[in-house]
Amino acid sequence: MSKILIVEDDRALSDVLAYNLRQAGYEVDSAEDGRKGLTQAQLNLPDVVVLDLMLPGMDGLEVCRRLRSHPSTREILVLMLTARTEEADQLTGFSAGADDYVTKPYSMRLLLERIRALERRARPPAAAADVLSLCGVTVDRRRHQASVAGRAMCLTRSEFRLLETLLRQPGRVLSRNDLIHAVMGEDTIVLERTIDVHIRAIRRKLGDAAYVIETVRGVGYRFREPSLGGPVSTAETGSGGLQGTSRRGADPPSEQVPPP
Repeated sequence: MSKILIVEDDRALSDVLAYNLRQAGYEVDSAEDGRKGLTQAQLNLPDVVVLDLMLPGMDGLEVCRRLRSHPSTREILVLMLTARTEEADQLTGFSAGADDYVTKPYSMRLLLERIRALERRARPPAAAADVLSLCGVTVDRRRHQASVAGRAMCLTRSEFRLLETLLRQPGRVLSRNDLIHAVMGEDTIVLERTIDVHIRAIRRKLGDAAYVIETVRGVGYRFREPSLGGPVSTAETGSGGLQGTSRRGADPPSEQVPPP
């Protein structure tokens, strides 16, 4: 039985959500402010945290960042639940480490399906190879560990799945929709720019090896083929005249996402 922690300061909403989750077979705990929610997550290690953004004591973004910063809570799935509907708010949530984002008002059936989708994404495909390594980047699916040049990388679950997906198909250009479906599931609806946020975070953690993830303008991303060597200094032209990557795989200016 999966454990879910609800961190929501609206007691009535929290009670309704807890009731429906229990009816669906989940073990449920709840907290009414950010600090208590963080403490309960650290002590009980739930499988999923349903996290409101606006909380007393500590807001949901900070709770999410702290969960992601500690090894014992890094793998907990986080679904942000908030009345904020602006694109910038959603991108900020994903940048903080959220796995999914649901806006209020919402249907209970939708929320339950989003939680189930998160759980499916957390289960790795059975037939995939356990260890992948290219250009000094290594992903160990069974241990859920990644490293670059022998240095361990601290990745969120979504970042790990995204890096693994690109690494499995070096040289192949994957659109943002391809990556959303591969990493988050076909039944998940998120902004395409969410992928840009995750790519930016992965590149930052890759450090000097950031060039291995290339931006193909107007299309998506690809993992650089080993035969192409190190970072490029000028834009390449892909098949069909599409613009390729800029130096060190940086996003083109039109795709920049404002920082939180």
